[in-house]
Amino acid sequence: MIFTLDSYQMKLSEIENHLGKFKVGIAGAGGLGSNCAVALARSGIGTLVIADFDKVEPANLTRQYYFRNQIGMMKADALRDNIHSIRPELNVLIHKVRLDRANIPSVFAGCNVIVEAFDRSDMKEMLIETVQGRMPQVPLIVGSGMAGWGNNELLNFRHIDESLYVCGDEVSEASDELPPLAPRVGIVANMQANTVLEILMKFQ
Repeated sequence: MIFTLDSYQMKLSEIENHLGKFKVGIAGAGGLGSNCAVALARSGIGTLVIADFDKVEPANLTRQYYFRNQIGMMKADALRDNIHSIRPELNVLIHKVRLDRANIPSVFAGCNVIVEAFDRSDMKEMLIETVQGRMPQVPLIVGSGMAGWGNNELLNFRHIDESLYVCGDEVSEASDELPPLAPRVGIVANMQANTVLEILMKFQ
């Protein structure tokens, strides 16, 4: 298939009407999850399901979609507030829980797409195994490799298999010497959101 801009042309109202039918899960509300959720909210997604058990800390303000007056709040609550300040009518369902193999299917029941937004590699692996094993029909978009700065050309999108997608450079692991900074984290978060839209715009 040859890509043409004509095949992607649609009025904003038509896009919003279409996306408004869908429900997207966000696993984690940190740098990736909070920025991805806001991008999806601005695009017209009908329902967001956000799962996170952490509180907003001062260090989070360097790259996450929170504000100083929200320090100490549960991230899920704060992110819901921020999304509603943009689109009050958007349905935001929050789960202030630590996700695990047992609760993932119930938390994200009915979601058309799930976005992985964890910091830890073991949690990423657990989510991938659980979704692909127990919810194999649901597309999963993971983030991998976004630490540091520059190297824009290394940030990629890759379709791994029928239901698994990866956004990032898949190499750079965050550390004290290579911290995750707002620009690259934001690029990957928006790449994840853009992948959600690309998937959902093909749904009927």
